[in-house]
Amino acid sequence: MSINGSCHCKATQFEVSEAPDSLTQCTCSFCSKRGALHAYYKPEQFKLKTSRDRVSTYQWNTYTAAHHYCAICGCGTYSEAPDFSTGKPDFGNMKVSVNARLLDNFDLSNIKVNMIDGKNF
Repeated sequence: MSINGSCHCKATQFEVSEAPDSLTQCTCSFCSKRGALHAYYKPEQFKLKTSRDRVSTYQWNTYTAAHHYCAICGCGTYSEAPDFSTGKPDFGNMKVSVNARLLDNFDLSNIKVNMIDGKNF
């Protein structure tokens, strides 16, 4: 069952193919300030439903990840990055990280949250 998500002003809307079975909270400087709970998907499981020009992108440090946010209301919506589960970027295994707090009509309270120590990674 697909789930829709959107930023605060609804100018950026997206869809994921299924509910997340777990969420990730990262302690790195960017994620801590952004406050997102990440749900990870394969690129084919994510669909941006609005025009790409409604989305702005922020990249920093190594420019490995593209962090997208609504150009109008500023909500951090999704990121595109290689899988880092081995500690190094796997560019053959790209991931889309959706800010699960933006999923419409979806209760996050019963989803397991994993912590990543990005601050000391």
